Amino acid sequence: MDLQEIIDDIHRALQPRLGEGKVADYIPQLAHVDPRKFGMAIIDLDGRIYKAGDCDEPFSIQSVSKVFTLTLALGKHGETTWNRVGREPSGSAFNSIVQLEHESGKPRNPFINAGAIAVSDLVLAGHTPKEAIAEIVRFVQYLADDPSITIDPEVARSETATGFRNFALANFMKSFGRLEHPVEHVLGVYFHQCALAMTCTQLARSGLFLAANGKNPLTGHTVVSSQRARRINALMLTCGHYDGSGDFAYHVGLPGKSGVGGGILAVAPGRASVAVWSPGLNDNGNSLIGSLALEMLANRTGWSVFGAPAA
Repeated sequence: MDLQEIIDDIHRALQPRLGEGKVADYIPQLAHVDPRKFGMAIIDLDGRIYKAGDCDEPFSIQSVSKVFTLTLALGKHGETTWNRVGREPSGSAFNSIVQLEHESGKPRNPFINAGAIAVSDLVLAGHTPKEAIAEIVRFVQYLADDPSITIDPEVARSETATGFRNFALANFMKSFGRLEHPVEHVLGVYFHQCALAMTCTQLARSGLFLAANGKNPLTGHTVVSSQRARRINALMLTCGHYDGSGDFAYHVGLPGKSGVGGGILAVAPGRASVAVWSPGLNDNGNSLIGSLALEMLANRTGWSVFGAPAA
């Protein structure tokens, strides 16, 4: 199986459709991104890299960062993390407040906005906001083995200035006693983690530990236990695409986490880590062309957690 040929074919096939979908213009800084951008990178467990398109151009990873902050929170708090946030698919929009009211301010899962805000509160424990943000950046740099990864300050400012719904979610949770730190501190951490800027190549490298039972095969470092890696993958599969998670599982069949910057991190356990970027979003807030690219990749490779590829 020639992965470079496959990824090049996918890029060629999708070329006429680049620009489809709607860029996340409710975050002003993201409204300026060229909707025709497309990048894709695959890194296998032996460290071989396969690239196509704008795979080495940094973009705002937004909610893809929630995978990394959840991993940090689990490292700090273990299974008590789930006292603060659930593990069930939401079936609602990523920024919905409806379920919070029905469920006493406890978010459904760590990948919707309310859940990620609760996780940011956990990561903040024992730190100032600046220290927590620095810890998140260092952790992602460690995962990617790349100290050049940083936060885009313009995106962070843009989110802080316009994140009224996230302020509402955080204040609502605070009213139920679900946040331990001041709302402004928690949201400072949350907005900055979402403003991480990474390339597809860096993002694929960062997710490689989830494809390799919790160990980074390129550095030899154990990031999490194999059991924890499986559980993070399970949450990515069931909750990683908001109320489009079932559709993504049906069409792609791999754990994945999307972000409104147009990025998706997908994991083929035991095989590879994949990152794709295309800024135009579908109605669920997931990359339209990125999702199609991953579906084409799954079809061509046979990669799926639901069955082995045909011999």
